[in-house]
Amino acid sequence: MKGPSFKKILVANRGEIALRVIRAARELGIATVAVYSEADAESMHVKFADESVCIGPPNPAESYLHIPALIAAAEITGADAIHPGYGFLSENPRFAETCEKSGFTFIGPSAAMIEKMGDKLAARRAMAEVGLSSVPGSAEPLTSDAQALAVVEKIGFPVIIKASAGGGGRGMKIVREPSDLPRLLATARREAGAAFGNDAVYVERFIEKPRHIEFQVAADHHGNVVHLGERECSVQRRYQKLVEEAPSPALTAEHRALMGARITSALRQLGYANVGTIEFLMDERGELYFIEMNTRIQVEHPVTEMLTGRDLVRLQIHLAAGHPLPFEQKDVTFIGHAIECRINAEDPDTFAPSPGNITALNLPGGAGVRVDTFVTQGATVAPYYDSMLAKVIVHDVDREKAIRRMKSALRETIVEGIRTNVPFQRRILEHPDFNSGRYDTGIVGRLLDGR
Repeated sequence: MKGPSFKKILVANRGEIALRVIRAARELGIATVAVYSEADAESMHVKFADESVCIGPPNPAESYLHIPALIAAAEITGADAIHPGYGFLSENPRFAETCEKSGFTFIGPSAAMIEKMGDKLAARRAMAEVGLSSVPGSAEPLTSDAQALAVVEKIGFPVIIKASAGGGGRGMKIVREPSDLPRLLATARREAGAAFGNDAVYVERFIEKPRHIEFQVAADHHGNVVHLGERECSVQRRYQKLVEEAPSPALTAEHRALMGARITSALRQLGYANVGTIEFLMDERGELYFIEMNTRIQVEHPVTEMLTGRDLVRLQIHLAAGHPLPFEQKDVTFIGHAIECRINAEDPDTFAPSPGNITALNLPGGAGVRVDTFVTQGATVAPYYDSMLAKVIVHDVDREKAIRRMKSALRETIVEGIRTNVPFQRRILEHPDFNSGRYDTGIVGRLLDGR
């Protein structure tokens, strides 16, 4: 990979992803700047960066989401690029645009592309134009109950209402009966407006037992595009992913190659640049329907790195610097099987957040085991941010051995002083549907129901 054009990168994030970017930059010989809120003053990303700047109080709106503070930090430290990580401002077109206008390279796609892909309806239309079909539904935001009913009469019940501007399950409502449509539409609009500042919603056919499959892509500014295979992300609770694996047990090599060719062609036509993820729902017949694109690095990117041997964060930096892709599609190989479990600070029975002090910590190790984390023994888990503490990732020669290795790794994962979801992750790995590979997004619900 050709050397970078950046001398210093500001990491506009916190936690394990901030550490992940700092490591990648260090390996490329690039200096780093950490930003932190008052609550994160002792965090590991602050200690390992070359420089650090406090950007405000614990409230994210006054620190990690405060664009003027981030730009000021970049200016006073002499950074020439800004990496947004994931979450926070990573898919905020105004932030990307402000970075560029202020003279900093935003390590991600253009503001215009982020904006286009950030609106789910606009993304559906754009992808349809370049050959990726979506689940049948409304092409525009719904303006009335009558309009919604007309769409539903064409596609049939059940349907799902979705927020046009967001994700994470907010604004999503499943409708099975015509009489429920007006009430659930109103509720979805309220939730979407409160969560995203935009109450636009649309409706699409509800797939009863879908699998959630996403393809990792990378593209440069010279028209070159590759895919790095798919990840299975069907183990979810309230639309939040818990376990990811690659490759998907549901895809054959032929299906992967076919979809990969379609996806790379679509992104080439769109003019996309940097890394990204195309997300699909798979129905029971094996059909894949586009649902959204994430224009950033994903939480679950390590499973792809373990499978392909490609460092995706270093690749992001390389592409943002204007360099061409350092490899072609024919150079991408998939070896073995990888699984990731997200370790969250939450009660394993009620899923309530569990902030506090970590009094004892043991993380797993050994061949084929990777842990991405920012916590140490004695650290305080603040209540202001996402509850994810760590990601445990394993790799082995096949899926059966990878599952066995993950079970062993979770047994070695000990966090005391707070509660974590490790016991629940172990229950998932023991579920017969997961072990067989024949599961869908309803697996967590069935597990909670004792099925």
